[in-house]
Amino acid sequence: MQRRSFLVAAATAGLARTVRAAVASPAVPSPRVPSPAVLELFTSEGCSSCPPADALLGRLAGEPGVIALAWHVDYWNGLGWHDPFSSPLATQRQRSYAAQLRDEVYTPALVVNGTRMVVGSDAPAIRAAIGAAGNPGIPVSLRRTEDGVVAETGPAGRPVIALFATYDPQRNTAVGAGENGGRQLMEYRIVRDATALGAWDGAARQFTLPSLAPRRGAVLLLQSVDLRVIGAADLPAT
Repeated sequence: MQRRSFLVAAATAGLARTVRAAVASPAVPSPRVPSPAVLELFTSEGCSSCPPADALLGRLAGEPGVIALAWHVDYWNGLGWHDPFSSPLATQRQRSYAAQLRDEVYTPALVVNGTRMVVGSDAPAIRAAIGAAGNPGIPVSLRRTEDGVVAETGPAGRPVIALFATYDPQRNTAVGAGENGGRQLMEYRIVRDATALGAWDGAARQFTLPSLAPRRGAVLLLQSVDLRVIGAADLPAT
């Protein structure tokens, strides 16, 4: 299995840096049951090894007990094709994971619950990582209201950082150049925007976020300071 690797300085850029700050107010929520396994794929349309990982993520996302996100990194953009879904935030997030997990920055890479990075097209390795990581245990929920998306989180008993990401469930792209030039790529759960919600002491919270664009879903992630995912919720697109 080919692993496309970029050796970059993996600075420990904290995930609590804000893209757009949001304020969370204390509350006593009544969220749903603890969240499932969170799979974060770091991928690029410029990488010939990535389409099998994209397809695998799409299949895994349809299984119960899985929340999946595809982060399109930007470090492939200078090699013949600019990925329209790429962002510096995706690259920063992968570098933070690589630094914490003492791994490389490469594509396709998949991080399970913030605790282990494996090749994103290696299904047995992914399932083994899910089994080893266990599920996040903090109750989290998202729901649509007239005022926006209401998020509720249970008490964590430790400091937490939170990230709210919106995603396109599925997109088809005609790639005109680069390693995948001439191909039609089907991609899944593509992160389109992400907002760091800051850090707090782990108390239960309730807060309202902006309404979602049509046909877009959202995921709320709670992480401990070592980047372990301790709670998550998925709000599917409508």
